[in-house]
Amino acid sequence: MRLQTRAKTAGQLSFFLLIARVLTVALIGASDSPGANELPAAPFHVEETTIAQIHTAFRTKQLTCRGLVEAYLARIDAYDKQGPSINAVVLLNPDALKTADELDARMKAGTAMRALECIPVIVKDNYETKGLRTTAGSQSLANFIPTRDAFVVQKIKDAGAIVLFKSNMAEFAFTPLETVGSILPGYTFNPYALNHTTAGSSGGTAASVAANFGAVGLGTDTGNSIRGPSSHQSLVGIRSTMGLVSRMGVVPLNFLADIAGPITRTVEDAAVVLQVIAGPDPADPVTQSSAGHIPPSYTSFLKKDALKGVRLGVLHAAYDRPSADTEVLALFKASLAELKAAGAEIVDPAAVDGLPVRPQNTGPCRGFKYDLEHYLAEAGAPVKTLDEIIKSGNFHPTIRRRLESAQTTDDAGDDSPGCQAARDYRKKFGDAVLATMTTLKLDAFIYPTWSNPPAIIGDVRFNLAGDNSQVYAPTTGFPAITVPMGFTRGGALPAGLTIFGRPWDEGRLFALAYAYEQATHHRKPPPTTPSLLR
Repeated sequence: MRLQTRAKTAGQLSFFLLIARVLTVALIGASDSPGANELPAAPFHVEETTIAQIHTAFRTKQLTCRGLVEAYLARIDAYDKQGPSINAVVLLNPDALKTADELDARMKAGTAMRALECIPVIVKDNYETKGLRTTAGSQSLANFIPTRDAFVVQKIKDAGAIVLFKSNMAEFAFTPLETVGSILPGYTFNPYALNHTTAGSSGGTAASVAANFGAVGLGTDTGNSIRGPSSHQSLVGIRSTMGLVSRMGVVPLNFLADIAGPITRTVEDAAVVLQVIAGPDPADPVTQSSAGHIPPSYTSFLKKDALKGVRLGVLHAAYDRPSADTEVLALFKASLAELKAAGAEIVDPAAVDGLPVRPQNTGPCRGFKYDLEHYLAEAGAPVKTLDEIIKSGNFHPTIRRRLESAQTTDDAGDDSPGCQAARDYRKKFGDAVLATMTTLKLDAFIYPTWSNPPAIIGDVRFNLAGDNSQVYAPTTGFPAITVPMGFTRGGALPAGLTIFGRPWDEGRLFALAYAYEQATHHRKPPPTTPSLLR
């Protein structure tokens, strides 16, 4: 009933808002018309559009940068705090239209178009954005206005992108289950079913990309937080190889596993964004390992026949459990048939043998307090310690226990016995995965990204049910990509397929995901945020 009511409300938009926005987009080419009697350019629909389509519209003068930004702002105005009230936008960039005008002038002057020229990007609120508040979802950081951009944010700006807004997230990225914090009242809602979760912690970015509030988005993934929200909202999300993308200027959760990366509606857009943000950064030493591993173009791997002759192993250990949803399992079974039809050979099962036992009693390694306090000091944040945050009370009550536990837990630096033991464990885990892939001659593993559909908000029974992302990619540091696999519950709730592979093999993962995407076209836009050009 709540979903039906809110969806109905979404359709009751202001007539004058609708007409104004239609005219804004439809008449963008009028000033360039050779004659007053010629018809204006056809309106450009921003819904489900890609980077390539946007750039084509710029080149053909069907669209201006200002017109594109205004179209997204109109959708945000109609759907984020009104209508279905997705509640994903934390802070709009007040300079977005000014930047758009500058980019229009640049394109009019004939300057070569960059990879993300005038691409409005949704940025998760744990990325530092110069002059824009960065909170990690917490009121305790409400006064933190960075004087620099995160490395990744600077990279997208250098490629021509516009930071359109900061998106909501689970506070301090603590939970993979839902998106709620203290900086924005209430939950971020799943635009496919408004009483269901977005997953976390990048649920605000994912909901916004799915609802077409911007062209592409940036999220972070420590155990699940790019792939889970992407799966829950019929999106593409990639957790890349540890060291491919810098984390400088990103509020940490666990620096041993934190990854920054794209959330998009298509595989091609994910490949374009990753190309822009990948590469070494002296401020994040782990990225020095990326040298020699970045191809000239990830999009060159995108071929519709890329599944022909590949061997994909079904990793039952990642997902096969008694709580798995029968409809999700049925979708996964259907995806195996789709992969076979596209030319893949399915190896089922593909069990990883020789996995090490996680070491016990080896001492601490870093930890949330350690990582956060080092970050706050380095970033020049107005608060410096976890103790200050706890004493302030400026956080959602649901995370108090987590904060207090982190405050009393021992921590230690990278040269500690605990960190050495953790590195040894991760190395042995990765070696076991690679040995299995070699023995079975696998190109990649596959499994459902979640074994269960998005949970109903407030359903205390779901706990961690269905999250299949926490172990293999975070422990090994190897890449994994999720791509839409279809819908459960009568076509209402999205599900994703994960493809997990070797380190530095993002190109192959993009190829396999793209071939599957093009063979199936499972993504469809959410019903609660339809086009304004109707």
